[in-house]
Amino acid sequence: MKIKVLGCSGAEFPGHNLPSFLLDGRILFDAGSITNVLDEKDQLKVENIFITHSHLDHVKGIPFLLDNVTIRNRQHKVNVFSISSIIKAIKKNLLNSLVWPDFAHKGILKLREIKTGQSIKMGDYTISPVRVNHSVPAVGYLVEDKKKRCFFYTGDTGPSGETWKNLERKEIHCLIIEVTFPNRMEETALKTGHLTPQLLKKEILKIKYTPEKICVSHLKPQYFKTIKSELQKLKMNGLRILRDRETIEI
Repeated sequence: MKIKVLGCSGAEFPGHNLPSFLLDGRILFDAGSITNVLDEKDQLKVENIFITHSHLDHVKGIPFLLDNVTIRNRQHKVNVFSISSIIKAIKKNLLNSLVWPDFAHKGILKLREIKTGQSIKMGDYTISPVRVNHSVPAVGYLVEDKKKRCFFYTGDTGPSGETWKNLERKEIHCLIIEVTFPNRMEETALKTGHLTPQLLKKEILKIKYTPEKICVSHLKPQYFKTIKSELQKLKMNGLRILRDRETIEI
């Protein structure tokens, strides 16, 4: 499996793209960055988008992708998957014909509800939404290939025993997990459903099989140096900070 990191930042600044992870050029996990990273040819390859939650930094790219599809290729269809509450939020607050056109009515977009505890077969992959702990309803995605290699992308999450209990039978080869704030902002992290380096360490200890790779995303650029230093002090095997436009191989 190869995952291209279109964006992995916890805030938008020049040189920092919002969260989007592209699998095989066609399956996207979160849509903070699409049209500002991919050229037109690669945009038109994106067929399926899995959204972790409804916050703007994770859905912002959807309207602009659909606009480009409309202009250049009316035969292309885009499926957006998530749990019911997130699909409803996208309909009501984003693609509502006020903020942006309702492309679902034009047949270009299909909003598809999925449920936690159920899996979707998509090509060589099995994709399963798993509930995570955030300030709004949110899920992460477990993705497994035919060789039983898998990664888990948390999206935004705070501490959660339930998440890891639901995954205890799976060996996660690559964990893509957020760390948004430095340790001194733990109270803010807990209130908003995020992690600090110390909170991350506690989460990893809850996982039955420690992942081979622990890829950290969603750092606030304002605190990047501090968070990087605090993560290094954890001295955890396989731990590293992701960068925009890199490729993760699993």
